[in-house]
Amino acid sequence: MSDARQRDRRAVLATGLRLAGFGLLPAVLPASLHAQLRSDGLAAVDAPPPPPPMKGTRLVLLGTRGGPGIDLDRSQTASAVVVDGVPYLVDCGYGTLRQLVASRVGYLRLGHVFLTHLHDDHTADLPSLLSFQWTNNRAEPTEVYGPYGTARLVDASIASFRGNVEIRTVDEGRNRKPEALYHGHDVGVSATPVPVYRDERVTVTAIENTHFPMRSTARMPHRALALRFDTKERSIVFSGDTAYSANIVKLAKGADLFVCEIMDDGIHAQMLERAKAAAAEGNAESIFRHIAETHSPPADVARMASEAGVRSVVLNHLIPGVTPPNGLDYATSAFIEGVRKGYAGEVIVGQDLMVL
Repeated sequence: MSDARQRDRRAVLATGLRLAGFGLLPAVLPASLHAQLRSDGLAAVDAPPPPPPMKGTRLVLLGTRGGPGIDLDRSQTASAVVVDGVPYLVDCGYGTLRQLVASRVGYLRLGHVFLTHLHDDHTADLPSLLSFQWTNNRAEPTEVYGPYGTARLVDASIASFRGNVEIRTVDEGRNRKPEALYHGHDVGVSATPVPVYRDERVTVTAIENTHFPMRSTARMPHRALALRFDTKERSIVFSGDTAYSANIVKLAKGADLFVCEIMDDGIHAQMLERAKAAAAEGNAESIFRHIAETHSPPADVARMASEAGVRSVVLNHLIPGVTPPNGLDYATSAFIEGVRKGYAGEVIVGQDLMVL
């Protein structure tokens, strides 16, 4: 076996054993393919039954990259809240499907998806998720909740794999209809927290954040959300993409984990300057203005966390989303130091496949 393959094998084993400690593996990680099949619910005939899922609530960061760029350091935004072994997905950016497998959360057990907004770096893998759930025989429905346009997105996702369904229906004798399994739900939100989902394990509440400025929302029905998950043990709030938001402060009061986006101060300043230059050239609504005005530098993260009185901040949707030339340690330290100037609690810089 080559050195590279040995390193990859050791890395996979280490990740699997670490996640096993958090109860995210359905069984102790063996070397055979049966473990992969069991992790997604396709139990082999000779596979022993998995132990009961570990009780409690855990956050799994699947993708922590901010923005629509694609690179090898981080996947785009996605997280899983796992409650008593049952996963709930928050956002579904590019790379999510692979990360669900890598984390051993699995994608065939996933029945609930929550979208903070419909930018492609938060939704790109949704068609793939639904398509592979259908192809790999998930029989239960998958419900997708999000702002205006979510139901249309699910319908379009089904349309995107229509050919696959038609071929396999004829060739393989399948009879399940995607329209009967996958449902999108448009959530109406405002400045008041609104419960959008509840079952015996979790209550999910949403509120509008400030990722879309008022000058934009006045001309379109699209909105961006922050989400709160309350379980018996913990409360976890996701800011979504946003600038400082009094609504988020309202939603996050007393939360155990505040999963908040963050943008480097230097990039924020650079975007402000480029926005001014674009405006001088006649482009008032440039991408530079959008980035500068609708994302959170460290001071905004600290202000929201401090005003809400949250116990811990987990930095996510990191901008920049790639490791800087001077290394990951530098980026981590800069983010932590920036937030700690205005917030006294614990600050954690999210990494892909981190479990909290």
